[in-house]
Amino acid sequence: MKWHQVKEQAAGIKRLFLLYYIHKLFGRKTVKILIYFITLFAFFGAKNIRKCSEKYLSVVGIKPSLINQYRHFLEYSLSLLDRMEVFSGRFDNSRISFADENAKQELDADYDKGIFFICSHLGNIDVMRSLLKDDPDKKINVFLAKNQCKIFNDFIRAISAKTTVTTYPVEDIGMDTSIEIKDKLTHGQIVVIAGDRTSKTSNNFKTKLFNRTVEMPLGAFKFAQLMETPVYFVCLIKSPDETYKIHLKKFIPDDNSEKTLAKMQKEYVEFLEEKTLSAPFQFFHFYDMFD
Repeated sequence: MKWHQVKEQAAGIKRLFLLYYIHKLFGRKTVKILIYFITLFAFFGAKNIRKCSEKYLSVVGIKPSLINQYRHFLEYSLSLLDRMEVFSGRFDNSRISFADENAKQELDADYDKGIFFICSHLGNIDVMRSLLKDDPDKKINVFLAKNQCKIFNDFIRAISAKTTVTTYPVEDIGMDTSIEIKDKLTHGQIVVIAGDRTSKTSNNFKTKLFNRTVEMPLGAFKFAQLMETPVYFVCLIKSPDETYKIHLKKFIPDDNSEKTLAKMQKEYVEFLEEKTLSAPFQFFHFYDMFD
């Protein structure tokens, strides 16, 4: 089962609206209680996805019991609550901090240059959008799957929320998009793209993650290299107290372009593996990504 064959059950527009209106009427605590029951219902109705969770947990060395599989599902459902709060402008930014002060200082120094973030499906990258809202002049450009672009845009329009985010379908990256994005970066804007979700067609490369063979999207790294702007690997991981830490690693290119591409791929995978092992239940790939 490939990722594009999996319907992301917790991420649909109807569920976002349901959470939004319950949150609006009764608050965050009520929504959290409901999420435990909704997730349990979805969990027992998603046999194939449970098998993928079971395999992943085994790969990272966690006992793949039903309780741990449910915990994996639950972390994803709770991340949707935070995502909804970000989209609707209700997220408390005091819950966000940087994991490393030196990395923050590097980012501060590059902030006006235009930054290319390569994120992943570890943690909740959407939370970073809330922090960036404190700077309304900083425009953000996010590459998503087409269906996720539609969900985000429909939700924002329906609740009349203000946003500085422009979404692009990752499937449609071409020459025109590349020129447009490069111009935006030149003017100090931010670009975010996932480096761990493969293309439906081609342009993937094989690598090792947790000593197992996986595919990664080569296009994301080529795109980053072409932009000639500071590149950062990033993920936001939630702590037990429900605060988020921003984990960053700045990529330093090589003089040789081919070596730079290979180095970027290698360092990204190492970053992803290290951070995933620190928060294994927040790695949200509910499909069989391992050979």
